[in-house]
Amino acid sequence: MKKVALFPGSFDPFTNGHLQTLKDAYPLFDQIYVAVVTNTQKTGLFSYIEKKQMIEESTAGLERVSVIEQPGQLTVEVAKKLNAKFLIRGIRNEADFQYEADISNMNHRLDPTIETVFFIPPKHFTYISSTMIREVASLGGDVSSMVPDPVVQKLKEKFYLDK
Repeated sequence: MKKVALFPGSFDPFTNGHLQTLKDAYPLFDQIYVAVVTNTQKTGLFSYIEKKQMIEESTAGLERVSVIEQPGQLTVEVAKKLNAKFLIRGIRNEADFQYEADISNMNHRLDPTIETVFFIPPKHFTYISSTMIREVASLGGDVSSMVPDPVVQKLKEKFYLDK
């Protein structure tokens, strides 16, 4: 039986931490779906189409990774439709752990067949968050060591940093 995993997130933008989590998970699964969650409560910096393009370009060498949209659906419902029995999550610190453990418990309660697999990134990724990337990039800071090249280019376009 194929081992299928779902990696959900807003990815606004996709960071090197997200990419590292995918690379760590890649050898363990036959197929990984990156689900770009559309949050109706927030207006993101990037559209779903932009996020999909950035993630696809950033993961070009990972043939078993597909990017999909998750518009206003429970993650466990999306996982069911994809026959994914595993959820991939990255944990940077204790706060992430508590938050992700709570979500994992809720997901498991909603669907006992779903398991969450946690990945801890190398230390140099623990401070990176999409929120910080947006803030630094909006003020003209260099984020090239924190996000994949396709994301750097999109951030420059968004914030007109290459004037």
